[in-house]
Amino acid sequence: MSISTQIAPHLPYLRRYARALTGEQASGDAYVMAVLEAIVADPNTLDRKLPHRVALYRIFTRLWTSIGINDKPDATADSAGLVAADRRLSAISPLARQAFLLVTVEDFSIDEAALVIERSPDEVSGLIEEAGREIADLVSTDVLIIEDEPLIAMDLEDLVTSLGHRVHSVVRTHRQALQAIDKSYPGIVLADIQLADGSSGIDAVNDLLKSFSAPVIFITAYPERLLTGDRPEPAFLIAKPFRPEMVKAIISQALFFDQKSGTPPHSTVGLPVAK
Repeated sequence: MSISTQIAPHLPYLRRYARALTGEQASGDAYVMAVLEAIVADPNTLDRKLPHRVALYRIFTRLWTSIGINDKPDATADSAGLVAADRRLSAISPLARQAFLLVTVEDFSIDEAALVIERSPDEVSGLIEEAGREIADLVSTDVLIIEDEPLIAMDLEDLVTSLGHRVHSVVRTHRQALQAIDKSYPGIVLADIQLADGSSGIDAVNDLLKSFSAPVIFITAYPERLLTGDRPEPAFLIAKPFRPEMVKAIISQALFFDQKSGTPPHSTVGLPVAK
């Protein structure tokens, strides 16, 4: 089996991880491209003794922690995005952020995450606890939930409030979503892509973002419809059925990287339409 065949299934998820870590699609993709270039230049860079996904993320980690890339991004990376992300996350160490994302978002086990960042399992557990405590103290906002399944909506409300955020509104349709922002704007939006009236959550978000800017987390049973590799893509995506830890982690990451919540947009934000 060729190296490309081995790693291809994992690339969409590595791109998701890279975007969450850097806060920018362009920045994340620049790091992923650097990983691929390193493997092409020396196939032995991919440790054959490790599971393919673990080995791929380990290469990414080594590049991410490289001073040459992390402190002096080249022209292919979005330097402003990296600087903004580092400033927003300055209270949390990069290693703690990686451990937290690897386990809660990328679904690695503690032992696998330890292999990725080359630390002991006990160290990884400590890093995750450290990141969780710091994340909970740093952000608090109003959350608009666009979800037509009542039980899932209730679960999301509980998760949002457990993090210390406030529920702005819970709506089930495109029209209700637009009505919800008549009096105030949320700081973040959680949106399904199939709504109760048969409308698209993506269309609803596009219309919402004509009035204000805020990070959006899409929740869908078909993540492959949005993680296509074509631009633009949603930076934050959760697959159903979701784990509470994943939702909490992505809400925190989305808010950390957002710089414009609740403010009028400078231009209309385009998002992909689900096929």
